[in-house]
Amino acid sequence: QVHLVESGGGLVQPGGSLRLACAASGIIFRFDAISWYRQAPGKERESVATITRVSITNYADSVKGRFTISRDDAKNTVYLQMNSLKPEDTAVYYCNALTRGVAVGPWGQGTQVTVSS
Repeated sequence: QVHLVESGGGLVQPGGSLRLACAASGIIFRFDAISWYRQAPGKERESVATITRVSITNYADSVKGRFTISRDDAKNTVYLQMNSLKPEDTAVYYCNALTRGVAVGPWGQGTQVTVSS
């Protein structure tokens, strides 16, 4: 079973940037994909960005052009570069490994991102 630990969150002003990291305890290449999710207060968890084993990426419409997902297989780490942040990006961000489109790892504690002036 893979364990993933999210880091890099914080408080940032609108228009600012953050880079999140998702560090895995095992080899991420064995999974079909790694996804970043977020959950805002009172809302359901939603998928934000996905990167496949061969680095094909997919983004939610709300973050296209602003967020970039990338992976470093040598470090078993997936990153989420977030630019032009908006208050509506405020949420706890999580990552998980996917097999056949299903999240297979235990959910971690996530990392809090707060966008506020």
